Amino acid sequence: MSNPLGTVAVVDDEENIRETVAYALRREGYHVDLYGDGQDAWERLETRLPDVAVLDILMPRMDGLELCRKLRGQSEVLPIIFLTSKDEEFDRVLGLELGADDYLCKPFAMRELVARIKVLFRRLALAGTSAGPDANEAVALGALMLDLSRYQATWNEKPLSLTVTEFMLLHALARRPGHVKSRAKLMEECYPHDAYVSERTIDSHVKRLRKKFAQIDPDFDEIDTVYGLGYRYREHES
Repeated sequence: MSNPLGTVAVVDDEENIRETVAYALRREGYHVDLYGDGQDAWERLETRLPDVAVLDILMPRMDGLELCRKLRGQSEVLPIIFLTSKDEEFDRVLGLELGADDYLCKPFAMRELVARIKVLFRRLALAGTSAGPDANEAVALGALMLDLSRYQATWNEKPLSLTVTEFMLLHALARRPGHVKSRAKLMEECYPHDAYVSERTIDSHVKRLRKKFAQIDPDFDEIDTVYGLGYRYREHES
């Protein structure tokens, strides 16, 4: 195809998975680069990042967690999806804390992976537009501004580099300040199709979200933990 929709790097040591994913994505019009281990991928991607990265966790030479850490050092906003086994919860949660946007448990439905990649590409396309947010596509809450059309957030007019999932989580909390959202409810809003997401996944995203706010405002404390219930974005008097 002369004008691919974008480039997806697929890094997995199982050739069958690499080829199957590549076939599905190429049928959708994406350019796909395949790598059999993390070290080989890093040597290529260090100087030229893809638009989206799909990483297995357990790989020879360099695992997916280390590769994710290195890629995050190059770009805070590169969309990253992990492919994991159901029994790799610890590594999966660590990957989310490192900044992965999403994950799928093996075996997974190819259409589900393609659907999630399409969402990530939509976010990339919208983030590259110059038009301002529509009134119905923006949330303003004190110092927080969320541009729903472009998946962009600012705090005190300073941009926050959020992954897709972090943005969705922040929006789920901020659109109803003062209301407690259970972890189960947040899981539904951030991962509507994945039955394997655990409560620790949400905790990991909240932890990283708070860290990103603290980097531009050490006094940020708008996201409360309501022990035994979930999280809420603080409500302030107008």
